[in-house]
Amino acid sequence: MSLQVALQQRISAAQVLLQRAEHLCRGVEGHQKLCGKLRAELRFLRRVEAGQLQVKESHLHSTNLTHLTAIVESAESLEGIVALLHVFTYQDATGHRQTLVVDVVANGGHTWVKAVGRKAEALHNIWQGRGQYGDKSIIRQAEDFLQASRQQPLQYRHPTVVFAFYNGVSCPMAQHLKGMGVSVRGDIVAVNAVTEDEDVDLAVDNEGAEAEEEDEAEAEEDEEAEEEESELTRVECGAVVASLAFPAQVQVEECRRVNLDITTLITYVSSLSHGRCHFSFREVVLTEQAAQERRLQVLPQLDAFMEGKELFACRAAVHDFQDILETLGGPGEKERAQKLLTRLHVVDDRPSERTQRLTLSAKVNRRSLMIFGTGDWLRAVTMTANSRFVRAAANQGVRYSVFIHQPRALTEGKEWRATPI
Repeated sequence: MSLQVALQQRISAAQVLLQRAEHLCRGVEGHQKLCGKLRAELRFLRRVEAGQLQVKESHLHSTNLTHLTAIVESAESLEGIVALLHVFTYQDATGHRQTLVVDVVANGGHTWVKAVGRKAEALHNIWQGRGQYGDKSIIRQAEDFLQASRQQPLQYRHPTVVFAFYNGVSCPMAQHLKGMGVSVRGDIVAVNAVTEDEDVDLAVDNEGAEAEEEDEAEAEEDEEAEEEESELTRVECGAVVASLAFPAQVQVEECRRVNLDITTLITYVSSLSHGRCHFSFREVVLTEQAAQERRLQVLPQLDAFMEGKELFACRAAVHDFQDILETLGGPGEKERAQKLLTRLHVVDDRPSERTQRLTLSAKVNRRSLMIFGTGDWLRAVTMTANSRFVRAAANQGVRYSVFIHQPRALTEGKEWRATPI
């Protein structure tokens, strides 16, 4: 194939891929980053086409396009995507801060996908120490993913790590990854780099791969699986010996414990949340909250999330809530507060160990550390309108399980000077 033909094929592929990406997961974090990488790749190819850059044909096949294609195809295959090319921060075994890029965060955050575009033989050679200097094996990368995922629990469960291979993976590598706890997606192949001894083990290894495939895809055709396994002893190098689909939609049991922040306690009893939102207040922020409530009522959202769950609040939250209520609350708000407090299990302040490692700042104060930290110790989801603290803590590497809602202030005592709408 001539360089010009190869170039035109790559440009066409990049254009099609960009169109697919532009219609994929719009509004999701990282969408524009992915599209930007594809546009940069297209600009590079067009500069080569215009003669502004001189490259060999082999260089065209080693561009980022293969990896970007794998990312797009992964995103198209999964549900509940919340981020693309998301950067997570974690601590390595030596305690040093490291960063990790997850190509696709799916299933509401419960699935992390690394899309791998390199060929199976190259990946296997690197794993066996026959790669170029500086090449990091897939196994080493998997170790990093697993370590990072263990430090990023969601609803107190570690995300499932999936490695999606779009140009195949050797059977020994697939088995090694699955033994580590990584789910494998893609064609499992016999590669030329595999020795005779490893070839003998292909059939045995693949029995485990086939068994996992049945578990993940919930296959019921046992006879076909057995027939395919019996054929494995006769595969040629480069042949596909198994093909694993993405794991089924991750079903995560909902956390049944809820921890209420001060902002949620206030929102729950506020007059704004109980129909008294048709006012224009002297305070701009209260007028804005009243308008938000008229557009979307917050109380039904809170009740729906709290239904059937154990409700907790730490003493710091209850104490400050009662102080605020005594100062600003009206008669109706105080009455509702008393009823709400009877529904709660009030517990001592007991921030989790990882909470105590956070550094205080303008957005991370001691009261928030007590409230969110106690919820973390309880393994409860914290209901809050304090998204600033949640983001600030995440920037320090601590991601809390939270239910974020719009805030509502105590307004009953200010209605007398407000203008009815």
